[in-house]
Amino acid sequence: MAYTAPVEQIAFILNKVVGLPEVATTEQFAEATPETVDAILTEAGRLATEVIAPVNRQGDLSPARLENGALRSSPGFAEAFRALAEGGWIGLASSQDHGGMGLPQALNMAVNEMVASACLALQLNPLLTQGQIEALEHHGSDELKALYLPKLNSGEWSGTMNLTEPQAGSDVGALTTRAERADDGTYRITGQKIFITWGDSDVTSNVCHLVLARLPDGGAGTRGISLFMVPKFIPDENGDPGTPNDLRVVSLEHKLGIHGSPTCVMSFEGAKGWIVGAEHKGMAAMFTMMNCARLGVGVQGVAQGEAALQQAAAYAAERMQMGPIIRHPDVRRMLAGARAEVFAARAICLACAVAIDMARATGSQDWAARAAFLTPIAKAYGTDVGTRVADTAVQVHGGMGYIEETGIAQYLRDVRITSIYEGTNGIQAMDLVGRKLADGGNAAMSLLDEILDGAKAAQATQPELAHQVWQSAESLREATQELLDRDLAERFSGAVPYLSAFARVLGAYYHMLAATKGGSVTLARVHVTRILPQFAADLAAARAGLADLEALDDAVFLGHMAV
Repeated sequence: MAYTAPVEQIAFILNKVVGLPEVATTEQFAEATPETVDAILTEAGRLATEVIAPVNRQGDLSPARLENGALRSSPGFAEAFRALAEGGWIGLASSQDHGGMGLPQALNMAVNEMVASACLALQLNPLLTQGQIEALEHHGSDELKALYLPKLNSGEWSGTMNLTEPQAGSDVGALTTRAERADDGTYRITGQKIFITWGDSDVTSNVCHLVLARLPDGGAGTRGISLFMVPKFIPDENGDPGTPNDLRVVSLEHKLGIHGSPTCVMSFEGAKGWIVGAEHKGMAAMFTMMNCARLGVGVQGVAQGEAALQQAAAYAAERMQMGPIIRHPDVRRMLAGARAEVFAARAICLACAVAIDMARATGSQDWAARAAFLTPIAKAYGTDVGTRVADTAVQVHGGMGYIEETGIAQYLRDVRITSIYEGTNGIQAMDLVGRKLADGGNAAMSLLDEILDGAKAAQATQPELAHQVWQSAESLREATQELLDRDLAERFSGAVPYLSAFARVLGAYYHMLAATKGGSVTLARVHVTRILPQFAADLAAARAGLADLEALDDAVFLGHMAV
């Protein structure tokens, strides 16, 4: 079944639920008029549906490969990428100072969703490039910005993120990649990085690596790490790709999914690099890129859920077993729950993007805190929903879902990585209950106040929905206060279920808002009656504490008898 971009649904959430019109009232984003937004969503939807989606299956069946050290992309990827780049889609939210369009991040994430639904393996390329653009805009020197940003915005060059090493994954401070100062003001980078998405490319003329490395006088841990721009080809005096740099792709990983996306082991062998930001302050610059990517990955989860759900619904409408199976109560339960969760996750991701836009446009610390608080929720919940919905889509197909020819299993294999990369969902949850509650819970309570006020306002038109949302938000407020009174280890033990509970309440809130503004009341009821009640179990687990987990002997996990 072919994917069709859900332009109308996305536009409704942007305009009626999460507040894109408010973003357009700011001076910075005044160009995001209703006409502009409508035109962009429509054209992006056409591009995703007609140009990018047709290459998705080939990416799975004919993975990217290395031939004599050169990367060869999946069939059709180069042409699809050029259409994406030539349309200006990569620089949609980038500054106009260097060739971007300067439009809201919320609109960019909506476009990213449609492209990721069409072909996740290909969309990873522009997503990483957008993150690199953001890092350079905030931390790059004027010279780096002038040289790299126009090429990255146009899609002539692509960008990567090089953090992970064999012994340094979540513990980035354990990295061993070295940087040495050269006499000409540049640096020499030596070391190996793994899991580098689109670490090489034949769809762009240069690949620009942002690499974390440690200078000889860099202290231990993350505080002593610096960030460097290390291009595949060193730009010549005209800014064009010149001589090859001293780096290479050692190998490509053989993965469960996203086969069309080359995941590289990179070797830097005294490669020439340029500092990004200050020496020993590389993590601050890299986190700018990572935070952008984390929201983008949450959107990827929503995207894969949407695409899988579309195929499952179409199959259910055609598959005859005592009538079309879409009429069977259990199949309807699966499809309805999946649609309700995709709506909720999409709204959370777009609300996070709106908060980012409002923080940038107004300088408001309250909006910045809102964006920071929503980011781990958007990343974790969006990807959890995507994985659940893709799994449900396989189940709807029955035995045919396990047969690769139907193509539905690809969505489950592709989406599974999203809850792992850019910080596992467990790390997102620990970030939520750790750093994001470090303000005494102010950002969390502000958001809960908004939900409670919204529920009161909705009493007049949707009393049933409003009552359930109000009660759940009040329970979540009590649980949040309890967490604030616990030490970090106790918080961490319940971090994942706490994040899930917050996401379910937020999702119900956005469903309720949609129902009061012309959206589907029936779908909102599905969420409130079937999805929202699970938040109580989440909160029970979040409150359970650490004692029982610590009391278990490690041998129990290996199957030995518990004593």
